[in-house]
Amino acid sequence: MDLDISAIREAIENGKTSLGIELGSTRIKAVLIGEDHVPLAAGSYDWENRYEERVWTYSMEEVKKGLTGCYRDLAEAVKERYDVELTVLSSLGISGMMHGYLVFDRHGEQLVPFRTWRNTITGEASARLTETFAYPIPQRWSIAHLYQSMLNQEDHVKDIGFLTTLSGYVHWILTGQKVLGVGDASGMFPIDIRTGDFNSRMLDQFDELAEEGGYSWKLWEILPKVLSAGKTAGVLTPEGAGLLDPSGRLKHGIPLCPPEGDAGTGMAATNSVGPRTGNVSAGTSVFAMIVLEEELTHVYEEIDLVTTPAGDLVAMVHCNNCTSDLNAWVSLFGEVLEAMGLKTDTGQMFSVLYNLALTGDKDCGGLLSYGYLAGEHITGFDEGRPLFVRMPDSRFNLANFIRVHLFTSLGALKMGMDILFKREGVKLDLLFGHGGLFKTKGVGQSVMAAAVNVPVSVMDTAGEGGAWGIALLASYMVHKEAGETLEHYLGNQVFSGESGNQVTPDPEDAAGFEVFMDRYTSGLAIERAAVDGMKPR
Repeated sequence: MDLDISAIREAIENGKTSLGIELGSTRIKAVLIGEDHVPLAAGSYDWENRYEERVWTYSMEEVKKGLTGCYRDLAEAVKERYDVELTVLSSLGISGMMHGYLVFDRHGEQLVPFRTWRNTITGEASARLTETFAYPIPQRWSIAHLYQSMLNQEDHVKDIGFLTTLSGYVHWILTGQKVLGVGDASGMFPIDIRTGDFNSRMLDQFDELAEEGGYSWKLWEILPKVLSAGKTAGVLTPEGAGLLDPSGRLKHGIPLCPPEGDAGTGMAATNSVGPRTGNVSAGTSVFAMIVLEEELTHVYEEIDLVTTPAGDLVAMVHCNNCTSDLNAWVSLFGEVLEAMGLKTDTGQMFSVLYNLALTGDKDCGGLLSYGYLAGEHITGFDEGRPLFVRMPDSRFNLANFIRVHLFTSLGALKMGMDILFKREGVKLDLLFGHGGLFKTKGVGQSVMAAAVNVPVSVMDTAGEGGAWGIALLASYMVHKEAGETLEHYLGNQVFSGESGNQVTPDPEDAAGFEVFMDRYTSGLAIERAAVDGMKPR
């Protein structure tokens, strides 16, 4: 053990480590890895978005404060664990929440508060651009926010000099470079996978719209430069080093990889960057990323088209609701136990209830629920009302009750996945799962496998998250062999021999999920009635 600590200390002192920092919705996290890609230390900074003037936002001052606080926490962890100061790195990478709207004038001054992915205020722009481009443009995409600002005739639009994402902004203030990884860029504006850059035809189409509005800039002038994984995207400036580490210990000149979005780092962290692979993140919300072998034949509003960090086409199914309503029911059961004077561990309660669900009827005994705390675009809801419904002769017991809430947490996701599998004939060999749904071993995997009828695997490393994923991309930049692809590097240098704990679909469970889905789709009229009949105060 002493030899290991000594070797790690030497690696840190000699700058043989890579650092990844990811700005998530509730936490900024940093992960330091060695040349073997194993995490050595981590740091974090908690933060929350704010709802100001009907916009979900974060201030850029809070971004800077969070970066400093997160790095400080990491450096203190390194000092405490290895008794060495963190002063130099072999590489660094920045990741952040995708999409949204961050605009600056030509002097670098922010024009309007950051509009995050969470805002649903671009419906008109989303619909018009989808029709114009014949390509799906979701509301959260940066180009939808820009066009909506144009449609609203907002005064700031004429002064825009730079439009970017959160990771692109942080990378800019650390390096001075206005660049973006192709995966994150694909959530700003459509990518031409043949060139690995923004789609030139659609750029021209948008410039026509801008010209009609009287704007003098061209879209390509205000967007960041697109880079694929493995490229060097600049170096840490003295000012950037001072922002991360005001103590002055961290040296400047460290190379940075292209900044990426949280979807791309999730793909890297689960080794899901090759064709016929995919990953699904299931917790408060749920989204699946499937790497495609070829382009889809039709435009689907339910499917986003983005890319891997290497620029390969990805179909993304994103749903706003997953386990929040189920968590609320488990919390209620906890209150019952407390009222009876019984104490139980929350983790144990989830484990017992989740495993009990596996003993329920394959189709949930005729029960139906919707965990719609928020709206769900795949099923056409701008608002949600959590509800539970049963027939008088439904088999109403605890196992079926928990099972139906597990099934319904994936109902909207399955509708999107069915478009890929049943309409487009997309092939998927293995789906990697991560997130809260998979914490109880085997249960979430079994339910997910039944929903998508594909083997589902959970790796021990999946919990390291996107900060580890962007650290891997930073390491790839400096350690790859000449011509080595990201897929090869991850498969052979990072995940060699690791396939995780795999669960294959049970045919009876898959058939039961299909029966449940018939009930789910028919019952959407009940959810609609609940939305229409129960108005907010």
